[in-house]
Amino acid sequence: PLAACAGGNAGSGSTDAGGAGGTDPDTFTVMTANENPVLSDELDALADGACKAENKALPIEHQKVAQADVVQKVTLLASQGALATHTIAGTALIRPDGDLGKAGLVGDLKAALEDAGTWDNVLPAAASTVEQVYGGMFSMPYQYNIEGIFYNKQIFADNGIEEPQTWDDLVDAAATLQDAGIVPMTEAGANGWPLTRILGMYIYRNVGPDAMTAIQSGDAKLTDPEYVAGAEALQKFAEDGNFGEGFSTRDGDTSSNMFLTGQAAMTYDGTWLLSAINDPDRNQIGGENVGFMPFPEVDGGKGSIDQYPANAGAPMIVNAEQFGPKVQDWISCIAENYGQQALQDAGVISGFKVNGEVTDISENTAEIQQRIEGIDETVLWFEALFDPKSNSLASTNVTLLTTGQMSPEDYMKDLQASLDANK
Repeated sequence: PLAACAGGNAGSGSTDAGGAGGTDPDTFTVMTANENPVLSDELDALADGACKAENKALPIEHQKVAQADVVQKVTLLASQGALATHTIAGTALIRPDGDLGKAGLVGDLKAALEDAGTWDNVLPAAASTVEQVYGGMFSMPYQYNIEGIFYNKQIFADNGIEEPQTWDDLVDAAATLQDAGIVPMTEAGANGWPLTRILGMYIYRNVGPDAMTAIQSGDAKLTDPEYVAGAEALQKFAEDGNFGEGFSTRDGDTSSNMFLTGQAAMTYDGTWLLSAINDPDRNQIGGENVGFMPFPEVDGGKGSIDQYPANAGAPMIVNAEQFGPKVQDWISCIAENYGQQALQDAGVISGFKVNGEVTDISENTAEIQQRIEGIDETVLWFEALFDPKSNSLASTNVTLLTTGQMSPEDYMKDLQASLDANK
């Protein structure tokens, strides 16, 4: 456990930070992952542009860490009182029951942005996701992805298919596509998680948006019939041949290429697929033929089609002890300007409002950004609240489930036993 300790580079800044609290440091230190150069580049662009005044008052200074070393490094720095002002962190560390959370080192971004009058720059969808994942508004949503079904508009039109609104509609559409000799939906079965996403989304639509928090709290079990129904639906969809031959060993690139070359009509994926959709070398069907729709409803279910699954990238927290007025100004300026900066410069969709015009981005990217702006409530993905062992088991066993080697009841029973054992 970490003792709450004074910020390592805290200077003599004022402690009167209104909604933030904390003492301003001498520099605005930002620690990001080596694997994510876009974030540091875009923050530098803001420092030279829209946030010039904030940067003059508190100059930005970068620190880097390998993604795999984040938890170890951040835990060490925190114990030494040397945590960066704005830093990447591990999800488990920053929740209220995590080491950083318990030590009072995680700044409340909602309180600080409300105090500064800039909270409305955080999209409701992003706030919903961050609060669900971290137990509070503790991370800046620099990347934001929603998930759903990408589909080939031309193939749908040629076969008289409209966007499925229910699971039964989706099953009917898949049968029509198979009759026409087209693989209905491609997934990277080798990765496991693309298949568990479909199982999880069926459960969210059937049980409702609190489906997986009820599992985490023990109010429900994965062995309950309405949860097992998700495993049954996925197994039947797979056994009917809707993922095509060899799906269980198909990797991510192969799966994306099947969709982007017109060999499959649909793929369930996240909006990170936009980078491939926007690449003319990979996208052979043309951006104009790529549609995106939400996961359909389940008849009689308690979930709604407009509750998109979403994630908000790696957590980026503000060190509560350094959350002084100058840091608050910086965070406010980022909230107001990052959305436009990252979209215009890097084609990156974030969880911030886009204030101002953005030119020369693809219609597909613009459409997704617009869709995100209209979402009020999001859900998490199936394993979002699982421990690492159970997360791994969900992916490993889903191959057995979808190839008929494991029953839906046994799949859920084993997973529930793992969750119980690793509490």
